[in-house]
Amino acid sequence: MKTKEENIAGRFVDETKIEDGFYILKFQNDTQDPQFSSRAIDSSYIQFHFSVKGRSKFLYNNGSYSVPLEEDRSLLLYNPKQDLPLNVELKLASWLISLVVSIEKFHSLFSQEAKYIPFLSLESKDKKYYQDGNISPSMAIVLNQLMNFNLMPTIKSLYFKAKAYELLSLQFNRTGDADVEQCPFLSDEENILKIRKAKDIVINRMAEPPGLQELSEEIGLSLKKLKEGFKQIYGDSVYSFLFDYKMEYARQLLDSGEYNVNEVGLKVGYSTSSHFIASFRKKFGTTPKKYIMSLHPTT
Repeated sequence: MKTKEENIAGRFVDETKIEDGFYILKFQNDTQDPQFSSRAIDSSYIQFHFSVKGRSKFLYNNGSYSVPLEEDRSLLLYNPKQDLPLNVELKLASWLISLVVSIEKFHSLFSQEAKYIPFLSLESKDKKYYQDGNISPSMAIVLNQLMNFNLMPTIKSLYFKAKAYELLSLQFNRTGDADVEQCPFLSDEENILKIRKAKDIVINRMAEPPGLQELSEEIGLSLKKLKEGFKQIYGDSVYSFLFDYKMEYARQLLDSGEYNVNEVGLKVGYSTSSHFIASFRKKFGTTPKKYIMSLHPTT
């Protein structure tokens, strides 16, 4: 597999190499239509799939067999005797994160604890393995941090590596205490769902987002918990997150070629083009017009 990134008008695919034999794949479909992605993965790899949002479907045998994956569910796949290429269909408004790890690399991580993981035991090493389960609140936080990565690009590799190992440790945590959060107010799934709802509200109403107090009342969470919880899950404040989202969405609209600069500015909530242009330059270091020109350079 080769590390690459695709970003096409609402469909985002990112493949990041953590180490030799260890990859994170992010799939994001914010369109109103199902989207299909494909990756070649051979039998020497174990696959972990996490449905962060929406629904996905994995297709095998030329589409004659499929495995659905619902929101907040995980799927582990391993078949040492047959390649399992990743052919996934993301339904509308769906996000998926996958960890793909070579069996050699995976054994090195758990060499002292292999007996606790069924498919790593000697008697099972040649057997295929399939397991689905719920995504715990602890795992949901890590997954959303990966989806909404908002740090300097230069530390992306380090950040993703740390989060990938954290996710694996939570996946195989045997203490029975996997849902204990670092922050007390995120100790149950209900509060995490409220924070997610807050994120969805500001995105859906990005042109006229509610104030923080109004938002906290709408989701039924105190202002303090909203601020701290949003920072914990998404790595940024509510409006810093929204700013980055609006600018990325604006860039996707400009990529599509269907809207001019003024129209894009209005769609993301700017009443004047000058304000939008200034914000776009702050985020991307160039004006929307120059960005459009860079998409179609003259020869």
